[in-house]
Amino acid sequence: MSPERVQTTVDGRSLSLSNLDKVMYPRSGFTKRHVLDYYARIADVMLPHLRNRPTTFKRFPNGVDGMSFYQKHSPASTPEWVRTIRVPSKDGSHDPIDYAVVGDRPTLLWAANLAALEFHVPLWRVTKGKTIPAPPDQMVFDLDPGPGTTIVECCEIAQWISDRWKGEVFAKTSGSKGLQLYTRLARRTWEQSTEEAHEIARAVETDHSDLVVSVMRKNLRENKVLIDWSQNSPSKTTVAVYSLRGRDEPTVSTPVTWAEVSKCAKRRDPDLMHFEADDVLRRIEKIGDLMAPLASGSNQKMAKK
Repeated sequence: MSPERVQTTVDGRSLSLSNLDKVMYPRSGFTKRHVLDYYARIADVMLPHLRNRPTTFKRFPNGVDGMSFYQKHSPASTPEWVRTIRVPSKDGSHDPIDYAVVGDRPTLLWAANLAALEFHVPLWRVTKGKTIPAPPDQMVFDLDPGPGTTIVECCEIAQWISDRWKGEVFAKTSGSKGLQLYTRLARRTWEQSTEEAHEIARAVETDHSDLVVSVMRKNLRENKVLIDWSQNSPSKTTVAVYSLRGRDEPTVSTPVTWAEVSKCAKRRDPDLMHFEADDVLRRIEKIGDLMAPLASGSNQKMAKK
């Protein structure tokens, strides 16, 4: 075996890991070994959010400063023990796609070894007796700050959206520039989910037109935050909770409390919403998975402090 390869066993599955000393994040010296270690340690809280969801990988073969690409099709080298889901084309314009499903630690580390730094999943999951794609089980509001705004303004807007939604709302950083809000859905069609999200986005825009925009046109984005409600589509994905991001530093899409959201908005300090891999591992040790009820289907309502 090449000295650059290490054979190991993870939860009974044999994995061949390669190029462990390759630097994936040059600014911090974060290597592929660090990436694999992070995903191995975060797996217990991350996997419930990935299970039964077709997963799109964003791969960075030469690190974050190199070329990257999204991969939907499960690669030809996929081990036979990796579960896949065949998703048909919505309009028949292309052949069905066999997606990998990241449901266990070996699969997560196998994907990370492919330099899949980012994991993206849809708002639906495969369940017995449901069609594919299934109806939505979650709704998302993706808050994307335009020029002149930051995650600080996203935190302000997040509170306005939460106040309008009658159920539980969970917040997480995107790990990039913005903030994402999730809520659980039941017995909704995609048309109902999309319209519901659009209605809330328009209402917040009407009340706060100086800061909020709900349409995608770039010429309207200056000094405003886009509430992207259009992510509520069976064919779209958002970055998975606890996924690394392909940014300059190994930032992570991180669940946050409403107290933290409020604090960021009041202090106007975007650094309060900046979390890297080591930060997140420490947070898990201290406070656990803030979004666990979303994955488990619990009826527990997240406290708004």
